Amino acid sequence: QVQLVESGGGLVQPGGSLRLSCAASTSFFSIYHMGWYRQAPGNQRELVATITNGGKTNYADSVKGRFTISRDNAKNTVYLQMNSLNPDDTAVYYCNAAQMLRTYWGQGTQVTVSS
Repeated sequence: QVQLVESGGGLVQPGGSLRLSCAASTSFFSIYHMGWYRQAPGNQRELVATITNGGKTNYADSVKGRFTISRDNAKNTVYLQMNSLNPDDTAVYYCNAAQMLRTYWGQGTQVTVSS
């Protein structure tokens, strides 16, 4: 079982930045493919960004050029740097860890972009 704990969410003005962190409780963090997803009220959960265990990244079109996913295997942590935020980015952001048939989710952290 892997526990994921997100942090770094909050209220930010349009055009601002936030960095989300997700700490994983596993000694085998490096083998997991990691991802960030988000869910806005009334919407389905959607992919934001992923990073493989080899460091290959993938982004939703809506965040390309604004968000950056990274990982620090020594700290068992994955990050999401979010720049140029706009109100459409408002959602609960979830961390995901996946390996083979196993997938784990964090509890989510709220990001609100508003003036």
